[in-house]
Amino acid sequence: MAIDYSEKIPNNVNLADDRRLQRALEHWQPGYLDWWNELGPEGFQAKDVYLRTAVNVGADGWAHFDHVKMPDYRWGIFLSEPKPEQTIGFGDEMGKPVWQEVPGEHRAALRRLIVTQGDTEPASVEQQRLLGLTCPSLYDLRNLFQVNVEEGRHLWAMVYLLHAHFGRDGREEAEELLYRHSGDPDNPRILGTFNEPIEDWLSFFMFTYFTDRDGKYQLKCLAESAFDPLARTCQFMLTEEAHHMFVGETGIGRIVERTVDVMKDLRTDDPETLRAAGVIDLPLLQRYVNFWFSSCLDLFGADQSSNAAGYFATGVKGRPDEAKFDDHDCSETIEVLEVPDGNGGVTTVEAPTRNAMNEITRNLYVGDCQRGVDRWNKTIQAAGFHFQITLPSARFRREIGSWGGVPTDLAGNIIAAEAYGGHLASSLPSDEDRAYVDSLMKPVTEPGKMAGWIAAPRRGIHGHPLDYEYVKLH
Repeated sequence: MAIDYSEKIPNNVNLADDRRLQRALEHWQPGYLDWWNELGPEGFQAKDVYLRTAVNVGADGWAHFDHVKMPDYRWGIFLSEPKPEQTIGFGDEMGKPVWQEVPGEHRAALRRLIVTQGDTEPASVEQQRLLGLTCPSLYDLRNLFQVNVEEGRHLWAMVYLLHAHFGRDGREEAEELLYRHSGDPDNPRILGTFNEPIEDWLSFFMFTYFTDRDGKYQLKCLAESAFDPLARTCQFMLTEEAHHMFVGETGIGRIVERTVDVMKDLRTDDPETLRAAGVIDLPLLQRYVNFWFSSCLDLFGADQSSNAAGYFATGVKGRPDEAKFDDHDCSETIEVLEVPDGNGGVTTVEAPTRNAMNEITRNLYVGDCQRGVDRWNKTIQAAGFHFQITLPSARFRREIGSWGGVPTDLAGNIIAAEAYGGHLASSLPSDEDRAYVDSLMKPVTEPGKMAGWIAAPRRGIHGHPLDYEYVKLH
């Protein structure tokens, strides 16, 4: 399934055989490029960036690396290879052939899921558009742009599905994906998290670790869908998404590494002393973790959801890595959930497993987030310090579901409403914290050099040394 790069829109879906669809996408393409040039990375559109571009969907040799100007990047439409005689793997339709076209009764649900997923992709590019101006190194600048162009390609993936399978409604939704803008007071992005500006690199690394990891789990659920084009699209998107989370995990890890090196040199963990030395103290880092992790939890939906039950029953959306579960029907099982009892305590309730699919996925996400935190803590412990980065309770700062609006502390204990505001203020980044982080954001663009608040990575990109010119600025 090699990708045809002779096409105006690179693809492996035989676009040339469907002239109507090809014309519709070629009509959409100029608007996309206008959006990219207007709201994509600020100040770097004419620069040559060392980017990977998909050239195949197989496991080996799927990407080509070379310098390219971002507006000339070869965005396209790539689905993973089809599996012969693929059947639905869960729910009431389990064992029946997967759908190559959208069943009428599932049209609205699938369109809503595709539009919501598609809306997050350009939103993150818009959120991050000014970050290049304060890059800590050319290595990091290139990684930012790699994330950006792949988020743009993921938008293309969803737009293809809308155009190919949803008729006029799909074409109109595809246009709207370019008209909504992150933070626009009149026409914002669908999900609130994607309307918050990402103004510093600590926030960028947190976003790519926590928010892109949420994206991973949403894609994993859609990659199980009985709607085969959606499933195969998301399977390939996950190949690219892995790099985005790598950027986040290693970025935070390098911040931790640099901070503990300075802590060892100065023989102190005092935040003020460390700030005077120009690094990010660990309590500040913890407050950013509290903010970004808790911001992502509601993206999974309510812990008990009839919509989630319906998606699973009909085959529209499964669980991440559905094959790893023993029961793929889930119509006769229950999940035990902890919920507030209304009197300041906690009780348990039984919910049908199908209704608890969001909570099952959220718990998998929390466990995945913890693995990176454990690696950061090993760096701290190896340096001889006892500070531990922790994830807040999944009950903390929730706005929907059983814990929505319930005041809790970081550990998930219910606290008095009048104490909650003060607890939030001490648990989340303060104006002073953000101002200090902002003060560190000075660009470093000499090949091989790093800003003083972050350690160098272990290796360069695609076999190149760290002092390679990953972005040609001159």
